[in-house]
Amino acid sequence: MKNRTWIITILGMWIITILGIILSCSFLLNGCSKEQNGSQPSDEQNVPQVSDVPQNEDKDSVQEANDERGILQSFEAKTLDGGMFTNEDFAEKDVTIINFWATFCGPCLAEMPDIAEFEKSLPDNVQLITVCLDGEGDTEGVESILNDAGYEGITLLSGDGDFEQVCGEILYIPTTIIVDQNGNMLGDAIVGGQVDLEETYRTAINNALLSMGKAEIGDETN
Repeated sequence: MKNRTWIITILGMWIITILGIILSCSFLLNGCSKEQNGSQPSDEQNVPQVSDVPQNEDKDSVQEANDERGILQSFEAKTLDGGMFTNEDFAEKDVTIINFWATFCGPCLAEMPDIAEFEKSLPDNVQLITVCLDGEGDTEGVESILNDAGYEGITLLSGDGDFEQVCGEILYIPTTIIVDQNGNMLGDAIVGGQVDLEETYRTAINNALLSMGKAEIGDETN
């Protein structure tokens, strides 16, 4: 009887251990909590989740809806190369994809080469930028990561106004959002590493463009 109890106890402990390993591996592959680097989450659940504008709405209705959900309408942010990026830089493109990541996040680093390749393929009316949430104190480390990945686009490090607020609301990374020319968020945030990043990003971009009455980008962008 004692032997049977001992065997059941050992078996239970073994099952719990295996489940813990599986859950840990799943989390590592899909995303990281920002708290892992000591950052404190805000009271918000995440970046605001916004539904697409119905395509049958007229332009005035679309603009009115956009005005009510702006999240990046007033800010200045420092870029990795020492420049400055503001909300006015959104006006140059129809949509801007913003990828939030950190140097300690394995899934973020794993998908960076895919982000670099996708960024180079985008047409002139779409841009992709990244935000390194922990890069302010280690610009050389950030540059090394991006260079190894082949990323040549804009990376933001820190800023004020709406930018600071949105960064504070990010709970899990990588997180990617899409905004229009006025800093209004289009569609839902993309949270966690993506198995097919190119397809996921392209679908989100096309949904955003269609909601604005713009043409989609193709499978092979140039």
